[in-house]
Amino acid sequence: MRYSYEFKKKAIELFNRGEWPKTPNGVTTDTFHKLIRDWVKLEQHHGPNINKNRGTNKYWSPEEKYSLVCQVLSGQGLRTVAIVAGINSGQLYQWVHKYKTLGYNGLINKPKGRRPKDSNMKVTKNISPRQLNESEYEELIRLRAENAYIKAENEVIKKEIALREEKEAARLKAKKQQLSKHSKSKDIN
Repeated sequence: MRYSYEFKKKAIELFNRGEWPKTPNGVTTDTFHKLIRDWVKLEQHHGPNINKNRGTNKYWSPEEKYSLVCQVLSGQGLRTVAIVAGINSGQLYQWVHKYKTLGYNGLINKPKGRRPKDSNMKVTKNISPRQLNESEYEELIRLRAENAYIKAENEVIKKEIALREEKEAARLKAKKQQLSKHSKSKDIN
C-alpha cells in the first residue's frame, strides 16, 4: 500500500505525541506500527522530505551497494543500515541475497526489459566481472582452498556419523534378538 506524504506526516505527528493513527484495512497493526517507526527514524536521519514519494529512483552503483551489503554482513542490522542509507529494507535484503548467491556480480545493474529486434541497436549481452587485483586474486585462491578443505572435513564428519548410526542400529538389532531368544526360552520353561 502506498501512503501519501500528508498521511505519513500526520502519522509521525501522532507518534511523536504518543498516539497511533487508525490502522488501515488490509494491514496488520504490528506491521503498520513498524512502518510508522521506520518513517520516524527516516525523518530523524534525513529530514522531513525523505518521506515524500519521489518520482524517480536513485541509481546505486555496485560499489555503493557493496558497501551497504558489507555493513549488513559485518553484523549491523539490516533495517538500521537501510534507514541510514534512506532505502527500503526489502531492497537491501535483495542486494544481500544477490551478493550471497552471485557474489559481487550480483550487485551489477543489468539492462532491463526486452532486447530490441533491430540488430543495429547496441545490445549489452555479456556483463563482464570487474578485474581482480593481485591481493584479491590471492585471497580468492586462499578462500577457495579453505572452502574445499571445509567441504572435505564435512564429508568426513558425515561419514563418521553414518558409521556410528550403523553401529548403533546393529547393536540395537542384536540386543533385540537376544531379548527375543531370552523370552522364548522363558516361555518354554
